[in-house]
Amino acid sequence: MIDEAVRNNAAWCESMCRAHGRPGAFGPLAWTNPARTPLFYPDAVTLSPEAGAADVLGGIDASSGASVKDSFATLDLPGFDVLFSAEWIHRAAPEAPRGPLLAATGDPIAWEVAADAGALREWADACFSGGAPDLFPPALLDDADVRLLCGRIGGDVVCGAVLNASGTVTGVSNVFASGCDLAAAWAGTVATAAELFPGRPLVGYESDPSDALAHGFTTLGPLRVWLKP
Repeated sequence: MIDEAVRNNAAWCESMCRAHGRPGAFGPLAWTNPARTPLFYPDAVTLSPEAGAADVLGGIDASSGASVKDSFATLDLPGFDVLFSAEWIHRAAPEAPRGPLLAATGDPIAWEVAADAGALREWADACFSGGAPDLFPPALLDDADVRLLCGRIGGDVVCGAVLNASGTVTGVSNVFASGCDLAAAWAGTVATAAELFPGRPLVGYESDPSDALAHGFTTLGPLRVWLKP
């Protein structure tokens, strides 16, 4: 399952890069992108614990600002610093929800998939408090494997997440709560994943997996992200 999680995350990175007009390439040991990738996204993702420095650095712009997702925490990258460590997470395929999805305040949260540029802009503004303009371009809405989830109270986006399908799994990322509790955001994300991608296990990674663990996830193993100063 960790291999599925790793490849799913690389697929999500590729979806983001394609949406920005800068696709990468999948090799046997790593996904790499010769162009600098969007903010918060790595220039390379290792796909095997056998990957070495040459397998990632040879396919990217390794100048200052380059980043590498060391999916199995096995790389040695001279000249790079570890930016952060995290844990891969996994959950068995969830069942569709029974009953309404509520915030801790008792307010019902209506979940939907962002379907147009306006909803996408609302999603991004809520996720990043307006601080990451144009990071999620409208081209993402045309990707058949990606869904951007909006949780609304009274019409306002108060939480959300990203789902992306690959292989036999669905990836969960960018879970946020800007106007409700984070527990409600995770519960709604898991429930909506069950409706949109039934029968698929969920995977992802978290620097602090405690919220995911509280919603049925388990950890699979460590990863690191390296950054070139």
